[in-house]
Amino acid sequence: MNAPDPIAAAESPQALAALNRWLDRLSAHQRIAWALECLSGPHALSTSFGVQSAVSLHLLTQVKPDIPVILVDTGYLFADTYRYADTLHERFGLNLHVLRPLLGSSWMEARVGKLWEDGIEGLQRYNQLHKVEPMQRALRELDVRCWFAGLRRMQSPSRASTDILELRDGRWKLHPIADWDDLDIAAYAMQHDLPEHPLSRQGYVSVGDVHTTRPLRPGMDKAQARFFGLTRECGLHIGNETSAAA
Repeated sequence: MNAPDPIAAAESPQALAALNRWLDRLSAHQRIAWALECLSGPHALSTSFGVQSAVSLHLLTQVKPDIPVILVDTGYLFADTYRYADTLHERFGLNLHVLRPLLGSSWMEARVGKLWEDGIEGLQRYNQLHKVEPMQRALRELDVRCWFAGLRRMQSPSRASTDILELRDGRWKLHPIADWDDLDIAAYAMQHDLPEHPLSRQGYVSVGDVHTTRPLRPGMDKAQARFFGLTRECGLHIGNETSAAA
């Protein structure tokens, strides 16, 4: 594959845009193979063990079985999510790294209260303490230079313009399935007989923390299934934003 030079892409927005146009023409498998070969490591994959996480885990571990897999355990994940994580950990033999907030959930609540009940500002502070800080700590401790994540353009308006490759905080961030739709995800999962998240059959289209995740019901927009419809992003991948559509 005659790819544009990633060194030039790191120095020039125009070169990065050209590289993304080239990556857009590749398959997810080709993007992963190229990144592992051409982008400086260490490499790592983040996962939430959500309803579609098995796809990215399978894609990456088929190429690099020992890739570090980062889970941020907020302390408030569903019991089904923990059990699903155990299932996928065993199925793929994951090199799993679990990061948690600096304080346990009870101590954090004693100190700052139930932040998710305090509107958009409370959610943003909660996400910073329980998600963003542990993830940034994981990336530093593992010295990650190339971060793989499963963002997809069709997931929300805030992700509609997601590039395959971006340079963020001095490291590469690759979204190999950014252009996949829900049918692509379902077809891949079926083709490879991937385990399904237990909550997906209960109407959950996205699974995060127990206090800010709801199943999708008739008349609801998908955005209302997370964070009370106030925001789609937790800050891990895209900064917290108030959802105008909500």
